[in-house]
Amino acid sequence: MPDHPPGTEFDLILRYFAPLSTAEAGAYALLDDAASLAVSPGHELVITKDMMAAGVHFFSHDPPQTLGRKILRANLSDLAAMGATPRAYAMGLALPGDLAPGWLEDFAAGLAEDQAQFGVTLIGGDTIRAPDTLTLSLTAFGEILAGSALRRSGARPGDGIYVSGTIGDAALGLLVAKEQLDGIATADKEALLARYRLPEPRTELGSRLIGVASAAIDISDGLVADLGHVCAASEVGARIEANSIPLSGAAEAACRTTTNLFTNVLTGGDDYELLVCAPPSGDERLLQMASAAQTQLRRIGTIMEGAGVRVIGPDGDEMNIKRGGYTHF
Repeated sequence: MPDHPPGTEFDLILRYFAPLSTAEAGAYALLDDAASLAVSPGHELVITKDMMAAGVHFFSHDPPQTLGRKILRANLSDLAAMGATPRAYAMGLALPGDLAPGWLEDFAAGLAEDQAQFGVTLIGGDTIRAPDTLTLSLTAFGEILAGSALRRSGARPGDGIYVSGTIGDAALGLLVAKEQLDGIATADKEALLARYRLPEPRTELGSRLIGVASAAIDISDGLVADLGHVCAASEVGARIEANSIPLSGAAEAACRTTTNLFTNVLTGGDDYELLVCAPPSGDERLLQMASAAQTQLRRIGTIMEGAGVRVIGPDGDEMNIKRGGYTHF
């Protein structure tokens, strides 16, 4: 490869990011201004993009090993919600001048670890100098059989509502990061913080949902908000049971010790679990798919006629949820 003066944009690209592109011939070792991505016959690309900024989506002191992985996983979760198999990604970085020595090396090492785990490859991007705030931008590409992508708009009255994994860990982990959650064991705090910093995209489950699920979305803005997005797109309502929402042991411990913390579980973002709707005839197949994907999947409610999301509390009364989830503006 050609040599470039140390510290220049091209030096950074060749040193830290070109090694992440070797698995995709169309990345051209990041030596060109663009890349090419071949699609298998009968398939189409699914494309998604996310941005994250220090002070908004993560803390400036968060470990660099987790930052690239978090934004990559957020994008992989979007692909999973549409049933797509991840293929590649392009990344943009706005880097402040006060990055610690070794920061980029650790950042790239984290990405390399996730590339191996999820079978994706870096194919391009851009790097600029930022005045003061670290900003990450990532565009991911997935592949799916033409015309088969899952949508938010397919839910119908009578469909069951399911969620993968556990809900609310990331929102509670954010409280841990802010030192606003006390009364639980250190191990529980560490578990919640890990879920906030490093979500688990359900890529194996997502690709199995085609032909069974009627609608799907990933939970990034909060359970109530994202189910509301499905309801709006499908022109239906939803009823979910608070007692059916799956919680981790750490989240259960937190909710036992702090009053009204369950509202954070319902409305907090960054879980990146899948919310899936399916007709009753698909219940058994969904559970079989989840088992094959080694992912927990639990039914939490039903799609109804009407509009909006109703949450039924443990006492049988409807809960008053004033704010459904995170909004950017």
